[in-house]
Amino acid sequence: MFNLSVFDPWTLFSDLGMIMALLLVGKLIRAKVCWIQKLFIPPSMIAGVLGLTFGPNGLGWLPLSGSVSVYPAILIAVVFGALPLSSPAFKVKEVAGRVGPMWVYSQFGMLFQWSVMGLFGIIVMKALWPELNDAFGVMLPTGFYGGHGTAAAIGSAFDGLGWDEAGSLGMTTATIGVILAVLGGLLFIKMAARRGDTSYISDFCDLPSELRSGLLPEDRREPSGQMTTSPISIDSLTFHFALVVVAAFGGYLISKGVKMLNPQLELPVFSCAFVVGLILKTIFNRTGISRYIDPKTTSSISSFATDLLVAFGIASIKLSVVVKYAVPLAVLLVVGIALTIFTVFYFGRRLLKKDWFEKSIFAWGWWTGTMAMGIALLRIVDPKMASKAMDDYALAYLPCAPVEILLITFVPVMFAAGNGLWMMLLCLAISLLLLLFAGLMKWWIPGGRRDGRPS
Repeated sequence: MFNLSVFDPWTLFSDLGMIMALLLVGKLIRAKVCWIQKLFIPPSMIAGVLGLTFGPNGLGWLPLSGSVSVYPAILIAVVFGALPLSSPAFKVKEVAGRVGPMWVYSQFGMLFQWSVMGLFGIIVMKALWPELNDAFGVMLPTGFYGGHGTAAAIGSAFDGLGWDEAGSLGMTTATIGVILAVLGGLLFIKMAARRGDTSYISDFCDLPSELRSGLLPEDRREPSGQMTTSPISIDSLTFHFALVVVAAFGGYLISKGVKMLNPQLELPVFSCAFVVGLILKTIFNRTGISRYIDPKTTSSISSFATDLLVAFGIASIKLSVVVKYAVPLAVLLVVGIALTIFTVFYFGRRLLKKDWFEKSIFAWGWWTGTMAMGIALLRIVDPKMASKAMDDYALAYLPCAPVEILLITFVPVMFAAGNGLWMMLLCLAISLLLLLFAGLMKWWIPGGRRDGRPS
């Protein structure tokens, strides 16, 4: 029935069928199992863990093919190709004037985690375990700040540069990060409530049932997009899916074309897909085609690809790699957790004025797990979204996104070329300059004091 030695279209169909079945099982578990609901574990993660447990890297009961580890690299290109088509236009003045402190906080958190953990890997971990790859330290931000999508992208890039273990390590830290985001987040919320740091505290029992189970009642359902083309010509979903895939495929062609011209240069497909998406967005804006592109639809396509990416990514983790690096990985995680706690809450107190804890707990969920985890935690402490944390983060992240893409693109290349140390030092210097800039703009709150009292 299954021929794992030969990859053909039916092998792809079989892999997709099995992972889709696991996604449905994961959704059923999320909807019915109380403790899973309390941990906000997404069905895609449950599906990935089931695929890892019962697939070739676990018990071997599910005949997933050897190409499972390749799918995340393709899916992340789809995700990045859809990003420009889903993003609204923004004005730099609006970002600077309204959410400057939030931008500094977000950008600093990104660069600080990457740089400190990268330097820790190069200077400390290499001294303890000389056989480690120089880039071992950046596996922490790859999974924590980046999540499974970045883990897929970084893993694919390093694989092309000769380090095939990076993908499994990144997926492992990303999976641990998601669990940590919720467990740590719930603990921090309880502690903050006791100290009086929360402004809109809510108990888990008070949350709407749809947030716990993930199932929307009829009166809370919203359309996932609008039809912009007539089905008599081309279905609207087909039209939008074609745009996203063309952006991703264009990125693949550019990456391969550059590789043919210069075999030493390996441009990540996802980065090229993002560039193609930006070019298409610019053309569509100038020609009026953007009127027929629905951001909700392209965002839904991106979310669909992300769910598959997480499931396939976790299922493709090589447990032998995790076991091999168990001790240094544990050290990396302990240091990374301590650094993230410090960054989120110490600097959150000093850079975020109103509702600092609500915005910081969102950052905790995001910087250890995913933005979805951040939203879940935010809904617990701010169920009516009165803090406007989501609005501010959405605006503040727009100028951060290009920096993150540059990091994901050039970190593997720089480490492979032996220049990882200099890149991490540059990131650290920029992060410290951001704090200096915040001080000059009077965004820094000395001692984290508000209204004459510590907060």
